[in-house]
Amino acid sequence: MPATASTEAAIHESISANIAVKHAMLADQEFVSAVAAAAEMILAALRNGRKLLLAGNGGSAADAQHIAAEFVGRFRIERRALPALALSVNTSALTAIGNDYGFDDVFARQVSAFAQPGDVLLALSTSGNSRNIHRALLMASALRLKTIALTGSSGGKLKGIADLCLRIPSQDTPRIQEAHILVGHTISEIVEAELFGH
Repeated sequence: MPATASTEAAIHESISANIAVKHAMLADQEFVSAVAAAAEMILAALRNGRKLLLAGNGGSAADAQHIAAEFVGRFRIERRALPALALSVNTSALTAIGNDYGFDDVFARQVSAFAQPGDVLLALSTSGNSRNIHRALLMASALRLKTIALTGSSGGKLKGIADLCLRIPSQDTPRIQEAHILVGHTISEIVEAELFGH
């Protein structure tokens, strides 16, 4: 069945919007420097025998799992596994904590269980206002973790509490999520190359 003109127009619009966000990211030297700083922060933790924790809700949970997999598996180079843990994967923990303590604590409770000083928490929230992500960052800071927030353009509440806030220059959730994966892939590639050679 051939695509209609309106369907093709929608495809063009979606791809064009994605490209516009990526161009805006590339043109913003402050943003590029923040991504570099995030990569250095994670690299330093891994070199010191620490680990990366990741958290997000919904599509951002899937993105957190995706990024964790790039570290534990491989990105481009055949090498040893790197310690990265997405906090959204244990459904028994999520549902037990959600039931017993409330959904706002599903990530903070796991941070308190698994984190050590010097670890890094990478938290994804397109709005920057997810309460359970906010509480996870507060817990991480209290436990002396380094913290990185991946958000949309405003940064929301996370902007004021994360050590680094990588704000995608968009307010459109799908475009923000697409950019989050690009940032995750970029950090994965930098870290892997620095640890294991190009």
